[in-house]
Amino acid sequence: MNIQKWLTKNTHSLSGKTVVITGATGGLGKELSRYVLMLGANLVTVDRNESRSLALEKELTAEFPDAKITRIIADMEDFGSVKSVCERLKEMPIDYIILNAAAYSIPRKRCDTGYDNIFQINFVSPYYLTRELLPLLSARKGRVIAVGSIAHNYSATDPDDIDFSTRSRSNLVYGNSKRYLMFSLYELMKSEGKMLSVVHPGITFTNITAHYPPPIFAIIKHPMKLIFMKPKKAALSILKGLFDHTEGYSWIGPKLFNIWGYPSKKSLKTAKKSEIDRFYQTAEEIYTKLK
Repeated sequence: MNIQKWLTKNTHSLSGKTVVITGATGGLGKELSRYVLMLGANLVTVDRNESRSLALEKELTAEFPDAKITRIIADMEDFGSVKSVCERLKEMPIDYIILNAAAYSIPRKRCDTGYDNIFQINFVSPYYLTRELLPLLSARKGRVIAVGSIAHNYSATDPDDIDFSTRSRSNLVYGNSKRYLMFSLYELMKSEGKMLSVVHPGITFTNITAHYPPPIFAIIKHPMKLIFMKPKKAALSILKGLFDHTEGYSWIGPKLFNIWGYPSKKSLKTAKKSEIDRFYQTAEEIYTKLK
């Protein structure tokens, strides 16, 4: 099966719908933007880099001349910026929000909220966005598509170090934040029926996987491109979330070992109920404090 055949079989027109994508200028975000425009949706991009956001808009409008694209500039590290995004989105008829923006190996700092920046970008900000936009999405029978990661299973969380600010290994810090996002959203949305899809792209060649020191990256980047799926195919697992929800504890990702192949829904048994309850309690405490 090629990608076009998969699209024909697994998607349908999104004409009249509005899709919000955070982190739209990244490798996966660009491909997602193309797919939703191809399917006729209106697109809202949320990115922190204005020049890259503008360049993406020009690139997309050249490919889709009739596309309706709205650009919002926001930095998930800056909580004032996140609140401003919420207010703008509340004024729009949005049907889907894809929580795609993420950070892996970046210079660490403490944000204005008091949390580690990687934890804030990957968990605090997207959870807050979800909580604020739920009434609007519910009224429009919309959906939240949360981009998780296989890295969520790299380590157990620590209630004495919620944001892993004392850890230095990028895979653990990133995985911890994705673990919080995925399981807290399961609990938040379990009474909301079909409003949540937890998805993941497996491993693909994007800015996140390009975090190695330059000499090492120069050696491994070509094998990585050959071994792992390209963003165009990896993005299909995220796109699938627009058309299929994840009930209980399940997620959508590449079929083979969560790394290769077309999207497949699988059960997720990587966290105990006691830990999931703690995720949700912590998430709600953070939301209440920031509200």
